Amino acid sequence: MLITPDAITQSTLVGIPLLPLVRDTLFGIAGLIIILFFHGSGINFVIMRFEKFTNQNLKKKQYDWVFFHFYLSFLFIAIIHLIEIVIWAVYITQIGLIDDGIQALMFAGSCYTTVGFVPDILPMGWKSLAFFISFSGLFYIAWTTSGMIGMTNSYKAAWNLKHHQGDPTSS
Repeated sequence: MLITPDAITQSTLVGIPLLPLVRDTLFGIAGLIIILFFHGSGINFVIMRFEKFTNQNLKKKQYDWVFFHFYLSFLFIAIIHLIEIVIWAVYITQIGLIDDGIQALMFAGSCYTTVGFVPDILPMGWKSLAFFISFSGLFYIAWTTSGMIGMTNSYKAAWNLKHHQGDPTSS
């Protein structure tokens, strides 16, 4: 039995057109990898910087500086996530899916945050790319949350030490 190009383009997997699914998956994974490297390096830099300065400040009993570095780190982390939304917007405009940069930005932000305040404006055959944007947002926000928990523990320890509690881990 000879497989024709028409048979390949018409192939489905449980009713899902196979060719668009494979294409979306490849472009989605490429986007995930781009964001992974950006997020990983950015979040690692912020957390390591916070730990370095926090340890120095705790040794010198400069507790207010720990608080300052905590809030500054939070700001940097928020900026990292905003840049990731911009990267997704640039990505989907560069591969020609959405022409208007503002619409692409709003769509990427809606998917990334999984709030869904913008309707799906991707062209037919590309609809599953929204899943990859949403997946990256869910995964990278969870990653950030785990990092922030460690930072919050340092913040709490500094607060307890500043307010003369002998045990920095007490509430």
